[in-house]
Amino acid sequence: MMTITQLRKAWAITKKDIQMYYLKGPVVIFGILFPLFLFLAFYIDRKLSPEFLIPGLIAMTLFFTSTSVSPVIAPWETQMKTLERLVSCPLTVRTMIFGDILASFLFGVLLSVVPVIIGLAFGVCVRAPVILSIAIVIGAFSFSSLGLLFSTIPTDLVSNVMMLSTLVKFPLIFISGIFIPIEALPQWGVAIASLSPLTYFTDIARFSISGNSYYPLYLDFTLLIVSALIFLMLSIKFHERALIRRL
Repeated sequence: MMTITQLRKAWAITKKDIQMYYLKGPVVIFGILFPLFLFLAFYIDRKLSPEFLIPGLIAMTLFFTSTSVSPVIAPWETQMKTLERLVSCPLTVRTMIFGDILASFLFGVLLSVVPVIIGLAFGVCVRAPVILSIAIVIGAFSFSSLGLLFSTIPTDLVSNVMMLSTLVKFPLIFISGIFIPIEALPQWGVAIASLSPLTYFTDIARFSISGNSYYPLYLDFTLLIVSALIFLMLSIKFHERALIRRL
């Protein structure tokens, strides 16, 4: 259980991450434009309704923004020798991890508003805004925790972490019902899609806009929360093990 003092220290780490890593033009552009261009490449010359496409755009934007910088914070700080300064401060590894996750979480939640605005411009109506908002919050935390899990490799080479991150993130985009509805997949495809937390967020986003979902909402939320907790616990455990190797 984190104390008020540790929470304040986590917030200090969050502000440091935002100033050093997130408030950069390329990061913001990558978080918005990359999912948008991927969306347009799939949308052009296809007779698909905005009600189907916009939830996928929201899911991609939230996923990419929440996992864009968090995987490389630890390697960067190891490379710049700033990790020793953090370790010498009176804070725990859990506080450091929570601060990094919170920065990624805020970044993902903020930029996920952009595809919602795009959807409204296309005439898409959000039928369940409260459900979508709750899903964005939980999804951002889950994906941010996943991003921190990528950075548990004890290396100061950003390229190594990014290679692993890309190797996992891109397949998740294509198996999570963003481009192809879950109900259109074969049974083996549904089984693979069920392993991805992005699948459950996309399903909730589709329900919030079109009113249709493949899984029951309670199952979507339950598995999204479970994935967030698993990623968080694994991130803390692996970072605690990797910390000694980084110093």
